Amino acid sequence: MGGPANPPEGTPEGIPGGEDEYRSVVFDESFVRAARLQEFSARERVGDHAPAVRRRPPLHRGLSRQVLVLVTLVAVAFGTAIYMGIRHPYQSSTASLPVESPRLTVIPLAPTGKVPGAADPEDLYAHSPAARFAIGAEGVPLPAVRRTAHFSDSQVVAALTTAKDYIVRSSLDPEVIDGENVRPVRVLLDSRQLDQFDESFDHPAADGRHTPTGWLVRLDAAEAQLADRRVRVRGTLRADESDAATLEVVADHTFVYALRPAGAAAGAAASLLTVRRELRFRFDRDDLRLHQAQLVASSVQAGPLSCGADSANRLRPLLAGQTARAGGPAGTDPYAAGSPTALCGTLAADAQPKV
Repeated sequence: MGGPANPPEGTPEGIPGGEDEYRSVVFDESFVRAARLQEFSARERVGDHAPAVRRRPPLHRGLSRQVLVLVTLVAVAFGTAIYMGIRHPYQSSTASLPVESPRLTVIPLAPTGKVPGAADPEDLYAHSPAARFAIGAEGVPLPAVRRTAHFSDSQVVAALTTAKDYIVRSSLDPEVIDGENVRPVRVLLDSRQLDQFDESFDHPAADGRHTPTGWLVRLDAAEAQLADRRVRVRGTLRADESDAATLEVVADHTFVYALRPAGAAAGAAASLLTVRRELRFRFDRDDLRLHQAQLVASSVQAGPLSCGADSANRLRPLLAGQTARAGGPAGTDPYAAGSPTALCGTLAADAQPKV
């Protein structure tokens, strides 16, 4: 006989172990392999106190949906960071547009008599209107800063700081003043003005656009040299918003240089050169971010110079004891605000040291 036979009336309903109870369970190979518990073999159970079953490590069926979502979010964030690094969120849509060409005006001021001189530059300063001027960059202080309608405090500070750096480098750097180096000034200009800047020094002209001494202060090193590197300075900076996308900084400073003839010994007579510079800068948001400026206008009055001398390329100041031909019709004082300007002026007597 093969095995227990079923009752004649069939398997009773509702009795555990009935065939219908497990009819829906299919113990296929995948079900068996996925089981977390596995029975030890007879050989494995020979050992003392060996458990009847062992726990199998869970099968890794690939990344869960949560991990895939997390990986996707990280990838999106990383891609966004790279994109924002390439394209700054404040990048202006007008970055490729040309900027206004600066208007550069240089007015020589001729003395009415001999240029005063003294062996000690300190004596000249002490007897001139520059006696109380600050020395060097201390004469270019930053004003109190207030945010504007469309620019924050930090952006206004950035504009003022860049303007100050331009003024200091273009007026006080000895290498720039001696005409040896223009790069310290060039790197502060908006890249859209560099062609005009370079052309001004490659092909200087007194045309109001390619005048080197409108961009910076530089002497004719063959005629004059600094007798004292401690240049006296006084002036102001003012920042304001010209429109929602632009800040403007206006600078008005007077610089006083002590000079001697080129190659002269330390004891040779020195004289003073006074240069009044009124500069107007413009900054868009790209300029603020890149620490660059657009020079909009530069008006320079310098004396004592001769009206007949070429002052567009390099300043050729008259030195101690020298005289010049008559200048303009009225005396021009570079120390006084609102002084009249012309193609050439006469240096007011009060602007000269009394020695």
